[in-house]
Amino acid sequence: MTTARLVLADAPSAQDALTFARRAARIGDEGVRLQASRGVLAMSTAALAPRGLLDRTPTVLGMRVVAADPELECDLVVAELTETDDDAALALPGTALAPAWAGVAPPRGGWEPRGAIAAATLASRAQWGIAAVAERVPTDAGEDVVRAVRGDVWGAPDEALLGLPLGVAFAAFSLGFVGGEEEARVTASGRWTRVTLHRGHILSRGPAASGLTPVRRTGV
Repeated sequence: MTTARLVLADAPSAQDALTFARRAARIGDEGVRLQASRGVLAMSTAALAPRGLLDRTPTVLGMRVVAADPELECDLVVAELTETDDDAALALPGTALAPAWAGVAPPRGGWEPRGAIAAATLASRAQWGIAAVAERVPTDAGEDVVRAVRGDVWGAPDEALLGLPLGVAFAAFSLGFVGGEEEARVTASGRWTRVTLHRGHILSRGPAASGLTPVRRTGV
């Protein structure tokens, strides 16, 4: 049986895609979304995502764009990518995933400036959060406990990040987007916020509003 392949523009692009997929696997277990069209491959992964209707964890996605073969057309989520005998191609697993976060798409337009965050700030806040999670997770804690602690720490709004969830810094740092002395541009569209660095984007949404909406007068 022939293994399905993801064909990139060249060997460096394939290595770029493989590195992103490996980093994504280290920070989560819900795969990488691959969206390719017209010679461009957008790769995204969830650093944070809610589980269930009552979960207040915000959605925090990391996105990296690489050059692909012009004929490549796809939209699927996979658990991993692996090397092949072709330096410009990666092997796809036999089955795809269907995580809930992949069904939540950021808007394509309407992004307006909201400020900037220094790369050094993203790095320092990520390192603080990593230490906070390690300190709060009990010895021999189960998966549910670990997930609750991570959601509590990384989902908290952070003033140093313009009120965005601390998980934005975690995603940028863990996916290798933070480097040098650049200023990350922050833009917003509806409930979504995007933090743009040279190496990739971090998109965050939520948490979703809960409870009853305020009573409005009908004019009667």
